[in-house]
Amino acid sequence: MIERLPEWLVRTLSLPRMSRYVVAAQGKSLNAVRLYWWNVEVCSALYGPLHCLELALRNALHDQLMRKYARPDWWAAAPLDSQAKRLVTEAGRKCKRRKAAPTPDSIVAELSFGFWVSLLSRGYDRGLWVPLLHQAFPCLDQPRKGLYDGLSSLVLLRNRIMHHEPVHHRDLAADHAKIYRMIGYISPELAIEAKTMDRFPEVLAGRRATLDGTRPARF
Repeated sequence: MIERLPEWLVRTLSLPRMSRYVVAAQGKSLNAVRLYWWNVEVCSALYGPLHCLELALRNALHDQLMRKYARPDWWAAAPLDSQAKRLVTEAGRKCKRRKAAPTPDSIVAELSFGFWVSLLSRGYDRGLWVPLLHQAFPCLDQPRKGLYDGLSSLVLLRNRIMHHEPVHHRDLAADHAKIYRMIGYISPELAIEAKTMDRFPEVLAGRRATLDGTRPARF
């Protein structure tokens, strides 16, 4: 029950935020608090694999586009739609607001995960995918649509994690497997290396013990 939550916790983390965990914990306030901290822990554990995926995707697509258009600012020549052009322009503005030169490298770093995934959508099938971007995925074993749908779902997961939202209700084992499947399409070597440092399986296996109070959350 929400009134039984520690007052300082409600004050600092907010009543609307904590209420969602109380509902998920069927009104048991102590379990709600434990679920909240486990959610933080599992988000932290997913950050590393998502980091690897986002950077691998960005660099793989950027390399193909630079090669095709023979310039680091390939967006000036590529057939981008109005939304993508707007995002590139905004990335340049963000660089300037940080008083950083809007070089091609800084703009590439500023562009979001969602931007890169959008380049794999159906609208770019003939203009980008067929002639060049499929080469960024040497181990791909499914059509472009499957790749795009998988990556799009991970953009949503990534955004929930980065905005500190609940993910405990998701099939996180499937999400985790999908991250590595997507990395593997680009670089099997990176997927193998990342798994050696990945603590997600341990965190997921410890969920019940954390909610029971026999395992403290760590992040």
